[in-house]
Formats: sequence, C-alpha cells, structure tokens
Amino acid sequence: MKLHLLTTLAFACCTLTVAAQDASYQQPPKAIVDLVEAAPTPRVSFASNGQWMLMMDVQDMPTIEELSQPELRIAGLRLNPRTNGPSRVSYSTSLRLKRLPDGKELLVQGLPKTARISEVGWSPDNTKIAFTNTTDKHVELWLVDVAAASARLVPNLFLNSAFGDSYTWTPDSKSLLATAVVGGRGEAPATNVAPTGPIVQENTGRKAAARTYQDLLKNPADERLFDYYATAQVVKVDITGRMQPLGSPGVIESAKPSPDGRFVLVKTRHRPYSYTLPVSSFPQRVDVLNIDGTLAKKLVDLPLADNVPIAFDAVPVGPRGHNWRADAPATLYWAEAQDGGNLKKDVPVHDKVFMLAAPFDGTTQLLAELPLRYRGMQWGTSTLALANGYRWADRKEMTWIVNPSAPTVTPTVLFDHSSQDTYHDPGTPAQHRNAAGYPVLFTGKSGDAIYLLGQGSSPEGDRPFVDQMNIKTRQTERWWRSAAPYYEVPVAMLDADRHEFVTRRESATQPPNYYLRQNSRLVPLTSFPNPYATIGSLKKQVLQYKRPDGVALTANLYLPPNYKKEDGPLPTLMEAYPREYKDKNDAGQVSGSPYTFTRFGWSSPVFWVTQGYAVMQGVSIPIVGEGTKEPNDTYTEQLVASAKAAIDEGARLGVVDPKRVAVMGHSYGAFMTANLLAHSNLFKAGIARSGAYNRTLTPFGFQAEERTYWQAPQVYQAMSPFNYADKIKTPILLIHGEADNNSGTFPLQSERFYNALKGHGATVRYVVLPFEAHSYAARENILHMLWEMNSWLDKYVKSPAPTTSSTQNTGDVGATNVK
Repeated sequence: MKLHLLTTLAFACCTLTVAAQDASYQQPPKAIVDLVEAAPTPRVSFASNGQWMLMMDVQDMPTIEELSQPELRIAGLRLNPRTNGPSRVSYSTSLRLKRLPDGKELLVQGLPKTARISEVGWSPDNTKIAFTNTTDKHVELWLVDVAAASARLVPNLFLNSAFGDSYTWTPDSKSLLATAVVGGRGEAPATNVAPTGPIVQENTGRKAAARTYQDLLKNPADERLFDYYATAQVVKVDITGRMQPLGSPGVIESAKPSPDGRFVLVKTRHRPYSYTLPVSSFPQRVDVLNIDGTLAKKLVDLPLADNVPIAFDAVPVGPRGHNWRADAPATLYWAEAQDGGNLKKDVPVHDKVFMLAAPFDGTTQLLAELPLRYRGMQWGTSTLALANGYRWADRKEMTWIVNPSAPTVTPTVLFDHSSQDTYHDPGTPAQHRNAAGYPVLFTGKSGDAIYLLGQGSSPEGDRPFVDQMNIKTRQTERWWRSAAPYYEVPVAMLDADRHEFVTRRESATQPPNYYLRQNSRLVPLTSFPNPYATIGSLKKQVLQYKRPDGVALTANLYLPPNYKKEDGPLPTLMEAYPREYKDKNDAGQVSGSPYTFTRFGWSSPVFWVTQGYAVMQGVSIPIVGEGTKEPNDTYTEQLVASAKAAIDEGARLGVVDPKRVAVMGHSYGAFMTANLLAHSNLFKAGIARSGAYNRTLTPFGFQAEERTYWQAPQVYQAMSPFNYADKIKTPILLIHGEADNNSGTFPLQSERFYNALKGHGATVRYVVLPFEAHSYAARENILHMLWEMNSWLDKYVKSPAPTTSSTQNTGDVGATNVK
C-alpha cells in the first residue's frame, strides 16, 4: 500500500532537499502499536424500564482498503453510493443483553455473519430492539426479540440512510417508520455528461454572508446526483414485515410519528439548491400526514436560508424547529424569531414558542415569549415543561418553567447563569423515555420534583452529582456526589423513590465500568478489563498554576511508568486546544478530574510516555476578552503567556526540560501550534494536524470569532501564522487528511502554508493521509501518523542536533516574543 507524502525534509537527506516522496506505510515503536490496537470497550444502552442493558462490541479500526471505498461528497453529506448510507460510520459487530439486576448475560443470536451494526434503538415497550446492518450493497433493517435474544432481518426493505436516522419506532411498538430507497429509480445519473453552458451564481444586492463549508454542490450534475441518492420513500413496516408507503417520495430529512401514533411529521428538502450552503440550509417543506399516508396539514414551506446573519445565535426568520410535544397525544410546537433572526437587535422578545394541537385546524397557541434565543423544550407533564435559551455574546444561558395548560407570556425563570461558569452550573434536568418512546422530564411519582445531573466542577476537579429539586419551592436536596478516588458519572435514572440510577465509574488505574446504585448499595453491572495493562501504572497529575496576568491554568501531566525524580527533567510533548472566554474567573476554573482513566484515542499525545517523554496534555490556553473587548483582540499575547506558564510550571517541578519541549495540536490546536512557533522561541519542534493557517480564507468568521474579516482585518491578519511564515524557524510537521470535511480546515490550508514555509527556508515536512477526513480512521494511516510524529520528536526534541545560528528560531516578532 502506497501513499504520497509531500515533503521538504527526508529523514535520510539533508535539510536543503526539496522533493516529493513516494513512501510506504510505516509503524511506530511496538509499545505505541500495542496501545493503538487495544480492544475498544463495548458501547452500552439501557432499556427505559431499567430491566435490560445492551452491550455492543465495537468494530476495530477500518483498513485503508475499507476507507477507500467509493464516496460521494455532496451537499454537506458523505455517502457510500453502493449502500446509499453514510460512508464513515463506527459500527458495532455483536450484541449482548444483560438482564438487570441479576446480571444474566445473553448473546444475541441470528445476527448477520459479518455484522456492521448502527442506528440501534429500543422499542417504546422495551421488548424489541431495531438496528441497521450495512452490507456491501445495502443498508438493512433488523429486529431483535429481547426476551429470546434473537435477531431477524426485515426482508425486501433497503433503507435510504443519507441523513443518518433511517427509521423510528411507532409508539405502539408494533411497527416502524422507515425511509426507503425508491423502487425502480434506475441507474445513477452520469457525471461525465458535457455541460450545456457555464455555471452561474448571482446576487442582486442582498446580504447573504456564509461561513466556509466543505462538500458542497458545484454544478447541475451534482444536483442530479443529490436528488438520486437523497430521495426516499417513507414506509410504515410492521414487525411481521408488511409494508405500506406513506405520502410521496422526496428528499425526506425526517419522519416522526406523533406520540399517539395517529400522525407523522415529515420534513422534506427541495429545490432551489445552493452552491454555497449545505443541505441543512436548503428550502424545507413541513407537513403532517395521517398514519395512512394522506395529507393532514401543510404547515409551512421555508425558503433557502441564505440570508441568515453569521452570528452563532442567528437563525432564519419564520417558523423553525417543528417537533411533537413529547407528553401530549398529538401537539406540535415550534419557535419563531421576533428579531429578524439577529439577536443583536434591541428588542424585548427575541423568540416566541407556539403550539398547535390536532386536528391542526385551530388557532395556534402562544406558549412563551423569551428574551434570549430559543434553544429547545423539555416536556414533563401537562403542567410542567422547561424552555431553554441562550445569548452567545456574554455566554448567558437561561431556563424557564412553563405551564403548558396555562401558559403565561413571561415564563418563570428557573436558572440564569453563564455557560462558562462551570462551578455554578446547576446541572441538566434528567429525562427518560415515556410509554410512547419520547424523552420527558424524570419527575418521579410525585410529579413535583425534577432531578439534575451535573458535572460538579470545583477547584478540586469535576465531581458529578445528582440533585433533587422541588419545582415549587426550588429547594434542592443532594442525592449523591462522586467521591475520590473515583470519577463516577450518572448515565441513567431508574427509580426516584428508591434513589436508583446507573453510573459509569472509573479511577486513574481502573477502566470505566457500569454500576447500579440503590441508595448506598453499589451493584457492578460490567467488568470490562484494563485494555492497557501492558503499559503498567501511568503517573498522572493535575497541575494548577497561573500566568502573569493572574488567570489560573491547569494541565494534565503524565510521566513514564518507571520515572523517578532523580531521573531529572525529560523531553516534553505539550498538547493543547485554545478556548475563548468572556470572564477571566470562568477561564481559570478547573476542569477534568485527577481520577479519570486515561484512554488512548488515535489523537492522544500520551502515547509518548512509552518513549521516555513527559507529556503535558490538555494544557489550558484561555483566550479572554471581557466587557467590550473580544478574546481574539490579544490572541497571540495570551497564547504565548499560557504556553510559557505551562513550561515554567513543569520546569519548577523538575520534570520538564524547558530546552526540549515540542508543541502539538489538532484542528484549532494546529492553528495554535503554528502561531506559537511564529511568535515565540519556546519550542524545539511543532506538530500541526489538520489545521487552518490563513484566516482570510475563512473571512466570515472562524471558531468562536463572529466578526468578519472586513470588520476586524487586523485581528484576522495578526492571527494568521501564514503571514509570519518567514519567522518560523522551528521544525514543524504538518499532517492533513486528504478528504478533510471540517468547516474551514480545507487541505489547501496546509498545502499553501507548507509552500510558504518552504519558500522561506523553514524545516518542514508535509504529510497527506489518503482518504482521511478531519478525524482519522484507517489503521495504516493512524499508525503511520504516529510513526511520523515519533520520528519528528526523536530527531528534533529528544536528541536534537546542535543548533546553529542559521537554523535557530530567533522569535523576533515584536511584543509577543518570549526570551
């Protein structure tokens, strides 16, 4: 297997060599390979009645051959044209049921020989499980009889899984609604047809700003392909396999039954399409069908959403977010912006929430008027629901109590806080599935309490909790809180009166496992082994320190298993991902826990403890802009100050050699890496994966930056490491997935940055991983990536050649330079 690696530095050649290489796949040291190939922990899912737990073994990494299957990248979707389903899915390979609480385990029989399982869903009555299986040619629907632990295929049904969710259970658990490939659609449209004319796009003076997106439609041939693969037919299929089509074929994004099973809410995308926006912005028709397929109500036909402001809390004008009220038989609800979709407008009401009950011919009912942007509803009872809203500018979040039976124009405030003030986060109201299979508030038998699940952030680290709140008095009683030396998270609420719930529990040395908590009684449900037993006991410490402006910082420090203090300072790998804040006190809050079990995902820097490095992982890089100041106004200064503070703290502890530190990051972390090398001389090497380096190529905003290039050109220029390519003398390794699908991180970003660095004589290597998206998947690519990183670190950090004056990074870029 071959791949092309563009490079200016061959390890076997001198630094002046400029060439493209054809290189075979390589593997990192065995200790790293063993960690990468450790068996993944099974996924789990719980029946809503608490009587069953489903365990799903996870597929190993796909091979490069599997990843290189045909892929259609179109309208923001990525499809396998052979299957009419998503091209990139992490499948499960087997199913096991465990009866609770006795723990009897049953292996589900009758599964397909080579199972590729996804979209797993319990029936509302918990007696059955549905899942999809992807073959080489189709996406199939399968059903599991829970009591018998046996699976069977629903015959003669090929699913159209273009939008991911290809089926939904009906509330009676006797049938499902599925989106099927349209029968007799013929062969796919040809893509090599000669054009009949040029491709023309036009705007007649209307503002239609758009952020950068990948995989968009480009021409009429793409439009025909999109219609062919995205068009589906809704069918009702009962558990015996009998099928009935509902409505007409179309680009059906979703089809949801009402909680009473009498109606179906159908959302269909349609022309005219856009070449600058993904399918989520295409025109949308929202209809209600009767369960027999006849039309009950045309709700709305929304136009192309191409004039939405680029702010993070901006929305299209008109009705949006139609859905079924979870606790009522057949009542629709939706929101409508009152500010033209722009939250920056000074109006007292920004969103209104409406309801309309069957038979949908009455007057719509106003449920609530909100002073912030509507985010969603949580339904509980006929007299209790929660509305959620937010405002991005100051990170404000609010939750209101709503009485659906007697709504008031101004609902009662329940929570009002900053999304970034984690120390005072009240928690998220717990939900469970009701008899219709819809999520509703977990209120217990009394109905006057809700239960809050929180991360429990504190100066000592995260300590998740369960609180019971009386919704009338607002009094809170703490049921439970995670305690050292464990990190324990509630994952499913079972019985309020008996204080019964399921948690996932782990420690620094014990992998995550699931437990049933019944008051103070702890019953183990799983016993997953440590997949990394070969590495021994990792040494992990959560560091807390400050940068010169007083902002508190944290980092996870990992040391080799056999490290002793007398071994002295080590070569060090630092990994980080900057985050923006509007309050320096929020920025300094501790996140994470010293008691979490370390997982070795493909992107982890912790692999290098096996190679004798100290690793500073998750180094906090807060970028703060308080009041009228925006965080990015002083991005580079805060970036360098945070990185230097981390190195200084490691050096103070005697474990980090400040003269042998590398910095790495992925995506926005890669952008950070390039900027640190451009604006400081703190590092011996850098590794930047799948990043963006020229912000003028994302002119309508990026990451948390809402201002456009034309509103803040100096910020865009100062933050673009591309502009400082002539200042980067520290060796930098650039890695990018050939098929990156992330907004803004086009592979072109790395290609142009590499050329700029090369043109100024930098020491740089550019590696393109075939067929990889923004996250990497194929075994060969991941192992080769780790080999590249390990070789780079060994050459330039662990045992660097003597630095000459011509190659030393002077860091001469003004005020942000660190000496």
